[in-house]
Amino acid sequence: MAFVAPTGPLYYLISLPSSVAPAGSDTESALVRDLSTTLNLPSKDDVTQFLIPHFKIGTLDQLVQQSDELAKADGQFEAIVSRTVDILKAVYDGKADQVTALKIVSDKPVEMYLKSFQWNAAKYRVDKPIAEQMDTLSKEVFALDADLKTVYTNYMNAKSNLGAVERKQVGNLSTRSLHDIVKKSDFVVGSDYLETVLVAVPKSSVKQFIKAYETLVPMVVPRSANVIANDDEFFLYSVTMFKKSVPEFLHKCRESKWYPREFKWSDGVIEDLKKEKEKASEQERRLWGEVVRLARATYTDSFQAWIHLKSIRVFVESVLRYGLPPDFVSVLVKPPVASIQKAKVALTQKYGFLAGNAFTKDKRGKIVQEDQGLQEYSTLVDTEYEAFVIYEIVVV
Repeated sequence: MAFVAPTGPLYYLISLPSSVAPAGSDTESALVRDLSTTLNLPSKDDVTQFLIPHFKIGTLDQLVQQSDELAKADGQFEAIVSRTVDILKAVYDGKADQVTALKIVSDKPVEMYLKSFQWNAAKYRVDKPIAEQMDTLSKEVFALDADLKTVYTNYMNAKSNLGAVERKQVGNLSTRSLHDIVKKSDFVVGSDYLETVLVAVPKSSVKQFIKAYETLVPMVVPRSANVIANDDEFFLYSVTMFKKSVPEFLHKCRESKWYPREFKWSDGVIEDLKKEKEKASEQERRLWGEVVRLARATYTDSFQAWIHLKSIRVFVESVLRYGLPPDFVSVLVKPPVASIQKAKVALTQKYGFLAGNAFTKDKRGKIVQEDQGLQEYSTLVDTEYEAFVIYEIVVV
């Protein structure tokens, strides 16, 4: 499969049995130093210990089932975090600097939070069973996602409505809103018999219209055509006639390619139309602020929950791989962008022995020997089996 560059900073979350650490009094620090040397990392900050607490362990069957459930939830959480960032990009018109400034987790920039991760024992008690931990995290993240979807949909509807209102106020006189053009004095108001209609006439047809409008239908008031406004394409005329003649007059106008405008004067309606844009704009601004507030909160809490879930996943996989009692070291590695693939190969070459003779890879990371029993185990635990526990975290 061709290598696909990550969409953001890439980290490897790795777990190794304590027994592989170089001899020394401090197993964790020795392993961190060894990884930094193996991967030729440019900065000592590119590899840090990632502290994971020990959780309550059930049976082996439960762990295998939880492994599968954790893999599924991991993908779902990552998708929600990514979708939240997409929403922030949308409401900020793709302005990366502004979006980056909003990606704060536990009052820290997101990458700093990741590098200094500590399990939030106050929010997620470690004395709870793993299944309960997963349920708590899932309910929290899915509820945040559902709320954000609802608010974002409302915002997009408000934005669409504002666009429709704005489009009404641009266009030519045959299509645009007329509430800010006409006046009450342009109409016969309150008559039981007479009615004023509006017609947008192309400039090329004005002479024909003036000559013909009085005789299009019976009972048109003579010399009642008045120019209300004009633009580059049309003149807007008002014409007064008896009400019973209106339908036929409008029909004859359409036949002549003049454009009747459906408009009847009403003080209340005109006032509402004048306020329409103001209301639509205010609604769009209010919901924009609500989306930003909720998206920030969703990103913060969802990313935090995702990394906690990732921690549980590493713990479960480490117990399945390395056995009981849990005795492993977990570290966070940021490989150089230019050598992400080489870093994975270097790790496999260094720690591939953990799978014994049943599992080896060549210098390009391709499997060259594989035991059937190991293959069956890998299908139970992970689709892509590695000799040690390693997961990617792409910071979106």
